[in-house]
Amino acid sequence: MKATIWRWAAGMVLGACGGAWACTTLIVTPGASESGAMFVAHSDDGHLGDARLMRVPAADHAPGSERPVYFDAVSIGELPPYASFAYRRYAGSARGPDYENPAVPQTEPIGFIPQVEHTYAYFDGNYGIMNEHQLMFGECTNGSKTDGAQPGPERLFYSAELARVGLERCRTAREAVELIGRLIDTYGFYGTGETLPVADPKEAWVIEMAPGPAGVPGLWVAQKVTDGEVFVAANEFRIREIDPENPDQKFGAHLYRTALEQGWWKPEDGRLDWLRTVSLGEYSHPYYSLRRVWRLMDKLAPSREFSPWVEDGYTRAYPFTVKPDRKLTRKDVMELYRDHYEGTEFDLTKGPAAGPFGCPYRFLGPYDAGGDVADPTVKREGAWERALSVYYCTYVFVCEGRSGLPDPVGGILWFGNAKPAETCFTPFYAGITKVAAPYRTCDARMFTRDSAFWAFNFVENWAGLNYQRIHADIVAKRNELETAAFEAVAEADARAQAMHAEDPAQAVEWLTAFSSEQAHAVFAAWQQFGDRLVAEYADGGLNFPGQLNEKIGYPREWLLQTRWPNGPTRYERPAPAEE
Repeated sequence: MKATIWRWAAGMVLGACGGAWACTTLIVTPGASESGAMFVAHSDDGHLGDARLMRVPAADHAPGSERPVYFDAVSIGELPPYASFAYRRYAGSARGPDYENPAVPQTEPIGFIPQVEHTYAYFDGNYGIMNEHQLMFGECTNGSKTDGAQPGPERLFYSAELARVGLERCRTAREAVELIGRLIDTYGFYGTGETLPVADPKEAWVIEMAPGPAGVPGLWVAQKVTDGEVFVAANEFRIREIDPENPDQKFGAHLYRTALEQGWWKPEDGRLDWLRTVSLGEYSHPYYSLRRVWRLMDKLAPSREFSPWVEDGYTRAYPFTVKPDRKLTRKDVMELYRDHYEGTEFDLTKGPAAGPFGCPYRFLGPYDAGGDVADPTVKREGAWERALSVYYCTYVFVCEGRSGLPDPVGGILWFGNAKPAETCFTPFYAGITKVAAPYRTCDARMFTRDSAFWAFNFVENWAGLNYQRIHADIVAKRNELETAAFEAVAEADARAQAMHAEDPAQAVEWLTAFSSEQAHAVFAAWQQFGDRLVAEYADGGLNFPGQLNEKIGYPREWLLQTRWPNGPTRYERPAPAEE
């Protein structure tokens, strides 16, 4: 079987970044947050992928056992011989009962590494998210000069599986960065360039990686995030010059030798510039990445007056981190992801493409720009601005780590299915043992009423009927539910902390029940909300008690851009000039 798999994989033809998710990620350090919490956030912009939030339990392992390493379809595409797919990311028993499904093909490992005596529990999505000790990961995919490297005996890891191993084995961000670096150097890295923000409640790092050329396992660098600052990344490497004497930077064993041998860098150039050395600049098309970096930094620090226009994809206009003009709340972090450039020259709610009702979503098709920005053979007929909230977001989360509380209480995963602008963040405490059923249930191929993903996905799609009006309804509903959740969490914190001091196991049990209750309540409320919208906006009108089908029509400004003024308002045929 294995020989067949290797032959099949070697013969595959996959476009660079063909299976990669295109995400936005950030870190808000304690000194930059109003509460002193650490935040790590990530939008999984992966179209109709695997939207399930899963809980991988802690486990003890026999001496001498091995940990299986699995292929990640989010890297370069699906590998059916491994039973590795974009939907149903994994099926088997190695990640606990949530993933067990004997009715489908069981995912096969591509290799093994030595197992440790004990592994920690963690939340899992298409990438590893947060463990029971408040260790948190984000992620975004980047282009590199070596994109498309295949998995095999010399390349066992992609970023998603690296994050999972880090969550299984580490309590701190520094430990996780050092472990991931060793794994890349030892076992190799495949797929695409990647950025992984990683933080614990006190310290944050960014580790970036790329496949190595033939004969080189992989390349990586890491940099500490200064407290009081915010880090953002959006599908382009963010680490620049490497200083071997800097204790706040780390790098892989193969970086300098490989850069020299490939002609990517030479000592007389000065310090090695990671971004310029291993990548071709931006991912997909000009400003696909940098516009989001600009938007976030401009919203965080408007006093800096960052420009949205730069010279090229290697610009130094945007620093590695930025100090916000004011400290951020939990709600502020969530709102950053709900942006469509409103109020700027790039406002996606304006213009003909937004339609009559100001819809910010732009459906991609065969004529849209994409591919390697440095490839002169790629013809780009046009491109939409890439917003933070996009129609193809699978889920978005904000991890919150709080150093003043016990780990099971201090860590909270605020999770939202589907598009950030049309979702509601729901709390899951780090110490829980089970995720509520609606959030670990989803078949991306078929709509069902038992899935949180489909409840939110339906509402966001229904909003396209009359975006301005329905989105206003969504904002009101999500604010109501999120405010209630913030209040409930404040009370739960106090109760769980007191309970933990007396009986940690009882506290975990109570937090599991609380998180489940919150999740079920949000799910039920959103389903009811969606049902209300069906009736309220049916048939292009506005329907409410006492009034059916109030004719709201279209804005006059939009009507004047159509054939409406010259429509059948008289019996005479309009003059040619009027057509």
